[in-house]
Parts: sequence; structure tokens; C-alpha cells
Amino acid sequence: MSNFRNRTQLVGHLGEDPVIKTLENGSKVATFSLATNDSYTTAKGDKVESTEWHNVAVWGKQADIVETYVTKGKQIGIVGKLTHRTYEDKEGIKRNFTEVKASEVQLLG
Repeated sequence: MSNFRNRTQLVGHLGEDPVIKTLENGSKVATFSLATNDSYTTAKGDKVESTEWHNVAVWGKQADIVETYVTKGKQIGIVGKLTHRTYEDKEGIKRNFTEVKASEVQLLG
């Protein structure tokens, strides 16, 4: 049962090339946006398609894989957990940020 707590799985396409940062301790983090698509048919028979954008962060060896093999438009699958944080921007406005901290990355296309 504990494997189902805060677990997120997504399959989508990258909206941009990943941004890779190397931290002071030498580890890497890759961040990117991932687009997932959904569609349904209304009661009138009209097909409706929608795209959701997700912020993703990948750490360590998985970030190395992203850096080497993943570019804008590539389809990937990720498994991770949903995280939320609050920060103040340069103007002092409180902002909320949600992202998926991915622990697994699967190259799909």
C-alpha cells in the first residue's frame, strides 16, 4: 500500500529542451516542461482535446540520462512524486509552484 502514496506517472512530450544545472556537490538536476494530452467526446458527439503542462525535475543519474538523450519534442514516461512549494518573487509577491520530482525516466520515442 505504501507504494501508492504520492506517486505520479505521466507520459508526454517535452515542450522545450531540458535545463541542466550542476550543483556545488557535483550532482545534476534537469528541469523541463512535459505536455500530456487528453481527449473526450461530448454528449453532442464533439471530440474535445486538451493539453496539460507539468513542471518536472529529475536528479542524479536520471538527470544525466535526460541531459544525454532527451530534447524538445521527445516522448518520455516519468514516475515520481508531486511536490508544492511557496516562494516570494523579486517584487515580493508570494507564488506557488507545483512540480513532479521524477525518480524514473523512460525514453519512449
